[in-house]
Amino acid sequence: MKRFKKFYLEITSVCNLACTFCPETLRPKAFISINQFKERLKEIKPYTDYLNFHVKGEPLLHPKLAELLSISHMNGFKVNITTNGTLISKKKSQLLNQPALRQINFSLHSFEGQPFKIDGDRYLEDILAFVKELKQTQETFVSFRLWNLQKHEETSELQAQNIKILQRLEEAFHIEEPLIDRISPTKGIKLSEGIYLNQDYQFTWPSLDEPEDDGVGFCHGLRNQVGILTDGTVIPCCLDGEGVINLGNVDEMSFKDIITSQRSTAIVEGFSKRIAVEELCKKCGYRKRFG
Repeated sequence: MKRFKKFYLEITSVCNLACTFCPETLRPKAFISINQFKERLKEIKPYTDYLNFHVKGEPLLHPKLAELLSISHMNGFKVNITTNGTLISKKKSQLLNQPALRQINFSLHSFEGQPFKIDGDRYLEDILAFVKELKQTQETFVSFRLWNLQKHEETSELQAQNIKILQRLEEAFHIEEPLIDRISPTKGIKLSEGIYLNQDYQFTWPSLDEPEDDGVGFCHGLRNQVGILTDGTVIPCCLDGEGVINLGNVDEMSFKDIITSQRSTAIVEGFSKRIAVEELCKKCGYRKRFG
């Protein structure tokens, strides 16, 4: 039976920010219900041990996040959460002492380009305070993400923001060698036990409005990753934030039938030959990272 290393189970399509690098979804705003969540776990249990609580949306907005984590634990799942971190002080009680929480990723670049002012210093201090408390009670991995590198020269403002964040991390984790001299988009840096810094180039979400290329490339979609949106739509990868490649709805048919359908099989077989068969895939630059 096929097993997925990365399973994106979106718990909400709602976000509290308007990041320039992450277009707001055009899908209806929704939160997964407890009953929907339980039913979906039953469907996917044979296929993965790990859940990622997002595709789009901010997971910490879910009012029953603690219950979702508890249910995940009772069903033998480990959970990864990616958050912009702005709600961490308000929602930390729902995250602490949760054995299901395997890893939490903080997108530290999220406060950039907002139409409203975010206090960057307070934002980072709240996250650091939470991480300190978290690591005192559980062995959850922590990843600080700065996914905003530019392939051309960074603007002075962006570079200054990044340097400021890196310097604060150096202070917090007693790092002697400047992080700015060690940053690489290809590997993470260990800051402390179970705590890492990862930086990467900013990517563009694929869209049908983008130009189509020759379709040559590879993707792990439906090979080691898959996703389910809040409305039950199954998608092949975490970058199909609008559900363009709608493989079927898990609330209407079995997950097994969806991932073994002719359309799903064609996607996998196509990428085995380094060929994208879906229109959206032909307009996704991310697959070029894998050759």
